[in-house]
Amino acid sequence: MSAFDQYLHAVIVRAMDEAQDDGSTTIDAHHLLLSLAADQRSTARQVLASVGLDRTAVREALDREFEHSLSMVGVSSATYDLPRPSQAPRQLKMGASARLALERSFASARKKDLRSAHLLLGILHAQIGTVPRTLALAGIDQAELMDRVRQTLTSQDQ
Repeated sequence: MSAFDQYLHAVIVRAMDEAQDDGSTTIDAHHLLLSLAADQRSTARQVLASVGLDRTAVREALDREFEHSLSMVGVSSATYDLPRPSQAPRQLKMGASARLALERSFASARKKDLRSAHLLLGILHAQIGTVPRTLALAGIDQAELMDRVRQTLTSQDQ
């Protein structure tokens, strides 16, 4: 197993833990984003931190996105005492948004050149979904963040 394969496995395992904590039956792109933000040694985490997004900030932004989505259908989380998600162990599947993020990541570089920043770029390429809504609500310019990731990749290639 290559070093990147081992890294990717660790990212997916952390994403599975995030999905489990959310009570989700799927691993989605936002779980991958949380996983990257939690990895203290990765370039992806450094780029996220440069715009104020550590793991805690990503989690808080996702919580705001959830509340915002509820409010769009007339539900206030303050009005209802929502239960915590079930922590019961379950078989998790890779969700469509995560699969697409990984496919975009793999398409952005040759296998031997893949790095954490490519994973982040694959996640950020989404135009619709939880991640773009979360970034917008957090005041993060998605296009600017993608440019930072690309600049990081370019500087690492030199």
